[in-house]
Amino acid sequence: MSELTFVALGSNLGDRQSHLAFAREQLALLPDTELVAASGVEETAPLGSVPQGPYLNQMVLLRTVLSPRALLEACFVIERARGRVRGARWGPRTLDLDIVRYGDAAIAEPDLVVPHPEVDRRPFWQRELQELMPHARPD
Repeated sequence: MSELTFVALGSNLGDRQSHLAFAREQLALLPDTELVAASGVEETAPLGSVPQGPYLNQMVLLRTVLSPRALLEACFVIERARGRVRGARWGPRTLDLDIVRYGDAAIAEPDLVVPHPEVDRRPFWQRELQELMPHARPD
């Protein structure tokens, strides 16, 4: 059975627009996955205390049969393909992909928490979710 899944995209290093476009393309190519809709792109100030440039952010709505774990692993592969190196928490990055929601699932594992624990503290994610909600129709 497929699940409606919201994935946040962010980039603040290099060609930010290109990194987001690459992520959208790669997510759409995942097996048994359809990119249903994408929010607009917006520029936001970085979060946390690490000095860095502004981010471009966007959210996509996927319909997928991949498990949350398989989707997370696929996101890591996509990030690494754009040069993502996991360093300082809240630090700059070429590409960051976060599973914000995965259907109605509630997951609490050390490296996978769904719904994403920051969803209520990121106004830009709230705006992007609202923009995508009209497209979130069940099968």
